[in-house]
Amino acid sequence: MNDTAGTGRSPMTLDEVGRLAAAIRGEIAKAVVGQAETIDHLLVALFSRGHVLLEGPPGTAKTFLAQCFAASVGLHFGRIQFTPDLMPGDILGSNLFNFQTSQFTLTRGPIFCDLLLADEINRTPPKTQAALLEAMQERRVTLDGTAHPLPEHFLVVATQNPIESQGVYPLPEAQLDRFLFKLLIPYPSLEEETRIVARYGERSGLPHPQELGVTAVADAAMLDSAIAAVKRVTLADSVTDYVVRLVRATRDSADLSCGASPRAGVLLAGAARARAALEGRDYVVPDDVKALATSVLRHRLLLSPAAEIEGKQVEALVAELVRQTEAPR
Repeated sequence: MNDTAGTGRSPMTLDEVGRLAAAIRGEIAKAVVGQAETIDHLLVALFSRGHVLLEGPPGTAKTFLAQCFAASVGLHFGRIQFTPDLMPGDILGSNLFNFQTSQFTLTRGPIFCDLLLADEINRTPPKTQAALLEAMQERRVTLDGTAHPLPEHFLVVATQNPIESQGVYPLPEAQLDRFLFKLLIPYPSLEEETRIVARYGERSGLPHPQELGVTAVADAAMLDSAIAAVKRVTLADSVTDYVVRLVRATRDSADLSCGASPRAGVLLAGAARARAALEGRDYVVPDDVKALATSVLRHRLLLSPAAEIEGKQVEALVAELVRQTEAPR
């Protein structure tokens, strides 16, 4: 079949995928200063249908970036501010009895959107965080035994603050494993911060992306076509073997008490396909895997007690495993 499912539109060429990505980057750049690497990862996640966890200090434009990203790709944006008293029903919705019809009707929660910003996700207890598990894995919500599908392009972009330790809850491992990437948002460079202050210094708060000229350069059909093109990217058996060996190496490391799951390999392979497409290639090379390995693996690995005492970092261990795992030529 040449057409994408349900759209009747043929997959994009790789040149078209590249032009679409460049257009999205250009729209986001109208409002967001810098963060080029983070935006590239968001594009990989979009085209490989993966969820993203953004971690960074307050004021580094995590929320604003998610808003601009949604606006540029034409996705219906939804936001949930996670708080300690948030309940699962506040996310998913509930069935309410309608006295006029004597029937229960579904009141949809904010999760019924294309791009969901889960802001400060670690401020709510694990019971409420678990409300996202089915949605992130199966893109559906089950209420009172009835499954309700979420939009085809449902994508979660979650944020959390690494500085504060009061009033926060660790994310369950099962939920962390559902995120394709965990991206660390750094402070801007001197030049970037100067541009930020010059551009927004006279404002009391950040405006809506549309007020800054950010417009949608894609729609659902275009995204379907781009995703179909990514699926056609060749993943050679040797590269598949490399992905599997790299993931399995995390389980054999003495410095790690918990390695990556098979899901990590599946997501890493899909993300490598998307990166190859964005680079204009119809085949994956080991460098695609290496470039994404840290972002895919850092949140799935737990240091052993001895490694923690020695002050080792997960990112450094992933880099060492990448060096030690022989890549195909």
